[in-house]
Amino acid sequence: MTFAWQGSAQPNIGVQGTVQTVLTTEQIQRRVIDIARQINTDYAGKTLYAVGVLEDGFVFMADLVRHLEMPVICQFVKPETKEVQQGDVSTTQIFFSPEVDVRGGDVLLIQGLLQSGIVTEFLMRNLTARGAAGVKVATLLDRQTGRRVMLQPDYFGFLVDESFVFGYGLGSNGMGRNLPFVATTKEMAGRK
Repeated sequence: MTFAWQGSAQPNIGVQGTVQTVLTTEQIQRRVIDIARQINTDYAGKTLYAVGVLEDGFVFMADLVRHLEMPVICQFVKPETKEVQQGDVSTTQIFFSPEVDVRGGDVLLIQGLLQSGIVTEFLMRNLTARGAAGVKVATLLDRQTGRRVMLQPDYFGFLVDESFVFGYGLGSNGMGRNLPFVATTKEMAGRK
C-alpha cells in the first residue's frame, strides 16, 4: 500500500524515495489497545515501571501507557554501543543513561523495534541486577529474522520482515519519526 499525501507533493520528511505504508495508523492503534488489555490483566493491582528505550520506543510508549489502568512510573533509557579493540579482540560495550530506579518494581521494557535482541537482553539483565522484581519486554515491531540471541518479547504488535522501516517513532538519523504510520521505501528496503 502506498500512502497518498494530502496535497500535490509528498512533504519533505527527510527520507528519500516513494513512501510505502507497512502498517496504517488504524492498525497500530487497534493493536496498541490489544496489548494494553493484556498488560492490564497481567499487572492488575500492581504498580508498573514502564522503561522506554529511546529513541525508537517513545511514540509506542506514549500511546501504550495512556491505555494502562494501573499506576505507571515512566522512565527512559538511551542505550549506546561502542566497539572496543583490545589487542586482537574486538568487543562491543553497551552503555545506557540515565540511571533508572526500579528496585522491587515490575518492569516493562518498551521498544519500538526488537531486532537482534543483544541490547534488549543486556538491558533486561541490568534492570534485574538493579533489583527489579521482574522484567518483561513490549515491542511494537518484532523482526525475528534479525535475532542474534534467544529472546522473545512478552508483548508485541506486529512481525515485520522489511529490512528498513520508519514512522511512528522509528526513523533514519532522526527523520521520519513523526509519521503516524509505519512505512518503508523501495529504495531503502534492502538497507540493514
